[in-house]
Amino acid sequence: MSVDESGLKSAVRRRGSFPQTLRAVAWSFFGVRKAADLENDVNRLNPVHVVIAGVLGALVLIGVLMSLVNWVVSSGAAAA
Repeated sequence: MSVDESGLKSAVRRRGSFPQTLRAVAWSFFGVRKAADLENDVNRLNPVHVVIAGVLGALVLIGVLMSLVNWVVSSGAAAA
């Protein structure tokens, strides 16, 4: 087992909750993070949760943008 594999296994065992991960990823989407919070997240959050939360966040963002575009197009504001 290499050093990287043991580090990854210990990272996956972290006990950070999924709601904490969602909150950290949401703030990261906006680009508003304190350096101290980032360090805490790196040491506390499970990387698998971070990936899942990132994919979910991207899907929600895409859905919101698509809804906004559909609303603007259907309202006729885009034809002006």
